[in-house]
Amino acid sequence: MHTIPSIIDPEHVDPPVENRAGLDEHRRLRRDEFWRVIPAYAEVSAAEFGDHKWQQRHTVSNVHQLRATVGGIAREEFFKDIEDGISSAPMALRISPYLLSLIDWENPAADPIRAQFLPLRSGQQPDHPMLRYDSLNEREDSPVPGLTHRYPDKALFLPQPSCPVYCRFCTRSYAVGNDTEMIEKMKLGASAGRWDEAFRYIESQPQLEDIVISGGDTYNLKAGHIEAIGRRLLGMPNIRRIRYATKGLCVLPQKIATDPAWTDALTRVVELGRKLHKDVVVHTHFNHPNEITGATEDALGIFTERGIHVRCQTVLQRGVNDSAEVMSLLVRRLSYINVHPYYVYVHDMVPGVEDLRTPLHAAQSLERHVRGVTAGFNTPFFVLDAPGGGGKRDVHSPDWYNRATGVSVFTAPGVKAGRKFLFFDPIQSLGEEARWRWSQPLERRAMIDEALNA
Repeated sequence: MHTIPSIIDPEHVDPPVENRAGLDEHRRLRRDEFWRVIPAYAEVSAAEFGDHKWQQRHTVSNVHQLRATVGGIAREEFFKDIEDGISSAPMALRISPYLLSLIDWENPAADPIRAQFLPLRSGQQPDHPMLRYDSLNEREDSPVPGLTHRYPDKALFLPQPSCPVYCRFCTRSYAVGNDTEMIEKMKLGASAGRWDEAFRYIESQPQLEDIVISGGDTYNLKAGHIEAIGRRLLGMPNIRRIRYATKGLCVLPQKIATDPAWTDALTRVVELGRKLHKDVVVHTHFNHPNEITGATEDALGIFTERGIHVRCQTVLQRGVNDSAEVMSLLVRRLSYINVHPYYVYVHDMVPGVEDLRTPLHAAQSLERHVRGVTAGFNTPFFVLDAPGGGGKRDVHSPDWYNRATGVSVFTAPGVKAGRKFLFFDPIQSLGEEARWRWSQPLERRAMIDEALNA
């Protein structure tokens, strides 16, 4: 009788998964009164802090308010650094007390939440010379104002231009928020006439089946508008899927419990979609595990009870989530609160935030490390939204990539056949010779020609 030799070395067997250190880290969500570290919030009760109206009333929108709120725990040079940073940033300052309280005020300069919402001039880098304000070509792909139609069966509808907070890295900084010293914004006011024009276009395109409602942020739509827009779209025979896009679950989760009119309106649209055999979901946006707290879990619990499915679209950012440890924890923590990690985007080429961009190869490496840390259906796709309107491409699919010059070329046969789309790694990530070449117009042209001809 033959025996099968063992191929397992007993001395090199991995320990049982359940015994590995830190495996339950994604379940440890903050439920302490963390806001009391902020001088202005030291006496604020849990009931007050947990009310969305209180949060909105105390939202910080300028450096004077920031100094009055955290002046006791931050140095004066910090406020000066932010003031100078705002003057060269594409987005106005707007941050909720909730987010402000989650910042590590013992070391705010290195904090991943601070990095996303409070610009420091000392950390900013010059914009890449190939950068454009509307990097994804949304305006050129808009048949009517506030409606981008790039993919054959999907369109992006922007009903209004404001958000509960303003992210430094917003890809739509050309239109979202107030004008800044750096950018005069495209005006997309919330008018019934503009909405009707968009709806008529959607109805006239039988191939359209999927509408993303964004902006701005759908959190800032009134309850009546949430329902009216949803019902109007669901009533169109061609529309099969609706996505409400909001960062609100990350920056103001209290609204879900304390604004029942808004939550009920969304629920009714989801229920109507279910009756019509159509899909209505929420797309949200978390970038770091520290953004997920007990308040987030409570808000998502309400959505889960009501059958509202939530997907997350994360933006890859240098110093925020560009390590395998942080991204893996984020993915598992999202899964734990019933949010489906859907996309991780390579940071778009938008102005004023070159310090947050990563090279393409960083995303490629990170994807390899993250894949396998949890179930496949909870593992996000790592994509690059090709500048110029090429749409979302897998980070491993460039037709050509030169890591030395930082130039990659993508094609998108199903979106814009025959065109080439160029992406450029941040110059700070390149070697000394390449950094010099990008400073020279003729060398710059040569690197681009090399990529296009390759």
